Amino acid sequence: MLQLYEWQKDLDNQTSDEGHLQLLLFVDKRPGYRKKIQRVQAYLDDLKLEQDFQLEVIEIDKQPHLVEYFKLVATPALVKISPQPRQVLAGSNLIEQLEIWWPRWKNSLQNKSVADSQELEQLDSSPAGATPKIASYSDRLLKLSDKAFHLQQEKEELLEQLRFKEQILAMLVHDLRSPLTAASLAMETLELSENHENNEQKKQLRNKLYLQSRQQVNIMKRMISDLLEASTSANAKLKVFPCKLNVYSLCQDVISQVKKQLNAKSQIFNEDIPQDIPQIHADEELVRQLLINLLENAVKYTPEGGEISLSVLHRTSQKVQFRVSDTGPGIPAEKQERIFEDHFRLKRDQEQEGYGLGLAFCRKIVRAHYGQIWVNSSPGDGSCFNFTLPVYR
Repeated sequence: MLQLYEWQKDLDNQTSDEGHLQLLLFVDKRPGYRKKIQRVQAYLDDLKLEQDFQLEVIEIDKQPHLVEYFKLVATPALVKISPQPRQVLAGSNLIEQLEIWWPRWKNSLQNKSVADSQELEQLDSSPAGATPKIASYSDRLLKLSDKAFHLQQEKEELLEQLRFKEQILAMLVHDLRSPLTAASLAMETLELSENHENNEQKKQLRNKLYLQSRQQVNIMKRMISDLLEASTSANAKLKVFPCKLNVYSLCQDVISQVKKQLNAKSQIFNEDIPQDIPQIHADEELVRQLLINLLENAVKYTPEGGEISLSVLHRTSQKVQFRVSDTGPGIPAEKQERIFEDHFRLKRDQEQEGYGLGLAFCRKIVRAHYGQIWVNSSPGDGSCFNFTLPVYR
């Protein structure tokens, strides 16, 4: 940026010479324009006999970036670079416009102070080629501007990557506690069961607990892998490993994981998950985490004795819609978009533990599957979170 500033200052120094008229003539090679351009150039040659000026002819097909830089809308076009202010004459009646403006330009030059005249004499006495061409400086300035623009883009991308890395690290560290606690409880129950008679009922219990422990350990392994990936990857993008996924089985598994939390608050749970719902094409662990996040939020914000429901609908041939509803306090209409932003928390949550990453991560998961997520809610009437995932085809 400093280099760009220096070049622009240099250009300003060259184009702010109030004692010398500097013009750029933009021309094109369209059929029928040659004679028109010749007439304009001949007219400018006649004017040069009255008042000397610097003229540079620019073909727009060779330097289109300059056309954009000067915001030209028609050709031929004559741009007065100096003296300031800059002025653009353009169109088929360019000579008629020059007839009006030339006397004003000429008078403005002749009315300059002695100091300006001396500066003009110094410029005229400079060796040939000592003054760089205006178009050349404009060209270099635009190239530097383009580089600065790309550097700014790269900077924003890097900052976004760093923000994502920070968010995913905080989220994973926070969410590791849930499967760790579940696995620990399963292990403790297994240990206690060893002290009782080894009958068929105990054997079934152990098998169930073993299965639950393996599932929770697998979840933790996935989270730890994501944690390591986020800490080492330059891009830090959410990785998705989609597969053919049975919605009913997955939902039943998730419900069993949050059942204990529901019972702890004596909450009523309703489910509407058809067994013949189409299979989806999605990452199993990410969708599991998505559902757990939404259900745990529902449990958290629904008072004791309240109701929570999970339903799945086959809306179209391409999408399956999931719906998690609660009878909690609801969300103000003006905040319903912002709750999916990173680190955004409602005022009621400021004193509670958390990072404000849960719903933001849910949106990342849904978007990674080319789905949509939204909430329907009003204060005092609970909330209904909806998201869609693609049908396996």
